[in-house]
Amino acid sequence: MKVSQLKSIVKEAVKEAIQEEMKDILLEAVRSPKQPIQEFKSFTPPPANTKSREELRESYKNILGETAASFNSSMVGKPLQINGPMDTTSPNGKLPEGELSMDQIMGLMNK
Repeated sequence: MKVSQLKSIVKEAVKEAIQEEMKDILLEAVRSPKQPIQEFKSFTPPPANTKSREELRESYKNILGETAASFNSSMVGKPLQINGPMDTTSPNGKLPEGELSMDQIMGLMNK
């Protein structure tokens, strides 16, 4: 028996098996009891924020703690400088030295 004959026999057998299974699956799907779809008639939105502006401001101050009061420009890292070509894509490549602030990262992502 040639390989091409064997392939065609296997192909036909697989087609028949799939067709039989599909018939069973479709019949089972049609005969299964259906559950009615229930729609929500009324929707109540969550209550709006009832805090005053001063209460919100105080809560933000508490969240930030002392960070906002003591933060200054000396805490910001130096900008990243790349001198010459930089290989970052090869398996042995590496990223340039330095630090990126979150603002710089967001600036790169938003471009």
